[in-house]
Amino acid sequence: MERPGTDIERLGTGIGWRPEIAAEIAGLPGVDWVEVVAENICPGHLPDALRELRERGTTVVPHGVSLGVGGADRPDPGRLAALAERAEVLGAPLVTEHIAFVRAGGPLTASPLMEAGHLLPVPRTRDALDVLCENVRIAQDALPVPLALENIAALVNWPGEELTEGRFLAELVERTGVRLLIDVANLHTNHVNRGEDPAVALDELPVEAIAYVHVAGGVERDGVWHDSHAHPVTRPVLDVLAELCARITPPGVLLERDDDFPEAGELAGELDAIRTVLKEARHVQAA
Repeated sequence: MERPGTDIERLGTGIGWRPEIAAEIAGLPGVDWVEVVAENICPGHLPDALRELRERGTTVVPHGVSLGVGGADRPDPGRLAALAERAEVLGAPLVTEHIAFVRAGGPLTASPLMEAGHLLPVPRTRDALDVLCENVRIAQDALPVPLALENIAALVNWPGEELTEGRFLAELVERTGVRLLIDVANLHTNHVNRGEDPAVALDELPVEAIAYVHVAGGVERDGVWHDSHAHPVTRPVLDVLAELCARITPPGVLLERDDDFPEAGELAGELDAIRTVLKEARHVQAA
């Protein structure tokens, strides 16, 4: 088993690549790397703008959304092969996915296979952790580069949960050696919606296993936080990033935006806000 946290590449500051803002991303200063939704690209026909970034030496990381490693079924070999192909075509140092299930049903249940169209939270039970660990090992064996898994946002807790989010992630890393993609916006979402303290989660999880960090915007309506990726990054989310940076300097931090895309100046401002948090954290550590 790979030891968590070893040989993790320093990525720097990045942004999620989307076709709608491809021109803006190409002109943004100080973008070290980009992340692409793996299912949205065709390895044989990369968008010209993405190919040009690769030719400039920009690192590109494929980020999967459909593998469903948290589901009861074993990972689909075809989906794993497709993710591996994208990693190889992009020359990616790693691939990422979510700690989630996305489908249910099928022949073993005598019911039609149903796609959720959404990332659904895995119950934090030991039985669910056993299934997740085995699925992660299968995925790791099929991929040509390391795998990192992302914590997701949720609205509710499953009944009968046995582990906190931090302990669940810690045991997953201990048993599989998988790396972590920590989404600080999701930690904030779970704080508002589920009453979970981000600082406690960060204290419990193995920060040395973090491959990179997501930062994204959202909005609160009627006491519920919606992880929209369509709103500016808020101060509370940056505060969670600062909490994380007080514990470790993350190898990479990435800004996500998936809808209602702003102009380049606003994107640059959000990236600068992220860099400011990182810089302030370094000053504190050096003091």
